[in-house]
Amino acid sequence: MKPVSPALSMHLDPAGIALEGGKGLAKQLCLALRQRILATPATYRIKLPTSRNLALALNVSRNTVVRAYEQLYAEGYISSRVGDGTYADGLAAAAAPDLAATAAAVPAMQQSTMQQRLSGYGVRQRRFDGPARAFRLGVPAYDLFPSAIWARLQSNFWRHAPLAHMGYGEAAGNLRLRELVAAYLRHARGLVCEPSQIMITAGAQHGIALCAQLLLDAGDKVAIENPCYPSAAAALKVAGAQLVGIALDQDGMDTAQLAQHTDCRIAYVTPSHQYPVGVTLSLARRLELLAWAERHDSWIIEDDYDGEYRYDGTPLAPLAALDHSARVLYVGTFSKIAFPGLRLGYLVLPAKLVPALSALRAMSDRHPPAADQVVMAEFIAAGHFQRHIRRMRRASRSRRDALMAAWAPLFGAQLPLPKVAAGLHLSLPLVSLQQEAELVAKAIAVGVEINPMSRFCLSGQPVNPQHRAGLALGFAGVDEIAIHKALRLLQQAWHDL
Repeated sequence: MKPVSPALSMHLDPAGIALEGGKGLAKQLCLALRQRILATPATYRIKLPTSRNLALALNVSRNTVVRAYEQLYAEGYISSRVGDGTYADGLAAAAAPDLAATAAAVPAMQQSTMQQRLSGYGVRQRRFDGPARAFRLGVPAYDLFPSAIWARLQSNFWRHAPLAHMGYGEAAGNLRLRELVAAYLRHARGLVCEPSQIMITAGAQHGIALCAQLLLDAGDKVAIENPCYPSAAAALKVAGAQLVGIALDQDGMDTAQLAQHTDCRIAYVTPSHQYPVGVTLSLARRLELLAWAERHDSWIIEDDYDGEYRYDGTPLAPLAALDHSARVLYVGTFSKIAFPGLRLGYLVLPAKLVPALSALRAMSDRHPPAADQVVMAEFIAAGHFQRHIRRMRRASRSRRDALMAAWAPLFGAQLPLPKVAAGLHLSLPLVSLQQEAELVAKAIAVGVEINPMSRFCLSGQPVNPQHRAGLALGFAGVDEIAIHKALRLLQQAWHDL
């Protein structure tokens, strides 16, 4: 091996002296030397200058160089010999791969089935990000969330946090929170269940993904509404499902069409307020769906993402409340009542699935965060949750009314809005995909967020022609002033409508 010495000219940032307790320069020097060692051919042996000489050359303290050398020695990059000096071992340089040669010589690594399923999903971003604007979908009036109350409850937890909450918890989640959720569902939704059937999740999407992972084998068929919730469709496909689109009409999923599919392992539905069309699954259809599941030994995933928002009468009883065969997995969320960033939801499971799903949960993220669960439990127990639901329902109704009243004189003749009895959004059909694309593009150009209905449709799957093209508008995320402002912008953008 041919001995060489590294060049002594290195640029060190003096500002680094303030970093990491005054060790910034030592870290910089260590990194610079490490990079030079790795860049040196393996056939060369590197002799480093003495700590005194290198300190003089770089105009730094000798202690800085000593700390850098000590780190390199600990990592195995250098070794010292008494009376001979300090050398790079050559091992690091020999181990450093020739990336260009490797890329040319080695074929591309074979992708796993999961990698192939995820292809394309990793680069997809949410359609709209940042603070809520009109007319973003899936956003509640989280500007009304009682942050001061939540902050006080959080503070109380951390001031008096029991040691029991500082260690590992149950995979299913905090028992007190599950008990309160069971009581809430029994009182408010007519769904009778035991706390042992409830699992706390990181939101509805997490719950859907867990159900898909547990129940599906690669290639299994899943019946899903068409148009549908894209993130649910993605979670099912990633789990290996073949999606079977079932068209909708005014009574929800067409169960007559579903009856033709006897080999679907799961049916995924949003019966209380279909996403994104907004229709409600009729009682007759609910009973037919349950009978289909029992007849074909299938499961039903019921996503009740915004079931609390019912403006005419009380919220509808969930499909799970009618289930006498233990076929329905009920997905609920706090995101649409509290705020999406909270990432808390829950599953209500048939008792026979609890052990397996608990084991699956324990193998992934082990259990939900303790603090958020305890705080949410106290938020519910103290009555804040029910008061906030009432506040959110009033606000969403008011914002719905503001949109519909102001829309009518502007666009009502050409684009009449449907009656909206539930939920946080509405949809209206259009005559063509061309009209849809034009209206959406003009809206986005003036800063108004509107989704095309076509993005919710499954490609190549049966769909009601009435739902092939249209607009989906969320009305709950911003106040009445912002709604009126957005409509004025749309009036300008759509002046030739």
